[in-house]
Amino acid sequence: MSRAFTKEDDAQQPPIIPPRAALPPDTPNYVTPHGLELLRVELTKLEAERAQAEANRDNDADRTRLLSLFNGRLSDLSARIASAKVVDPRQQPADEVRFGGTVALRTVSGGKSGFMRKFTLVGVDEASIAEGKIAFVAPIAKAVQGAKLGQRVTLHLGPKEEVVEVAAITYEV
Repeated sequence: MSRAFTKEDDAQQPPIIPPRAALPPDTPNYVTPHGLELLRVELTKLEAERAQAEANRDNDADRTRLLSLFNGRLSDLSARIASAKVVDPRQQPADEVRFGGTVALRTVSGGKSGFMRKFTLVGVDEASIAEGKIAFVAPIAKAVQGAKLGQRVTLHLGPKEEVVEVAAITYEV
């Protein structure tokens, strides 16, 4: 009799642990204070979910697989927290685009003149395009880091270039 589709075979497969946001090799793991808090909340939630899975004795094969997944995710998250270097936005120069800053850019040429875009430079785990948070390792973030208020910066957007002016810089905690 074939055992092709039995649960025992499924349990033999190692779980695939989803990777965390990419951090280039030899790049410090900068995080905002808020970003570190989000990581800690995620850790607490994951530990609670793991404890719940550990207590569930209904199916040992599923339980073992689930615990392996949780252990891998907890290991990755703990390593990310341990390597975190907190950067306090209040310590950044107010007139220069740095980590933790929110920058407003006005298009000068190469795109729709006067077009405004605004985003905050954050750690890789905190980045969210939907929330206007860009990882500090992203090309657009690298292009504007160090720019001063009123300075023009050239952005390389695929095959075209766009010149933008730093219209505003703010640091919030």
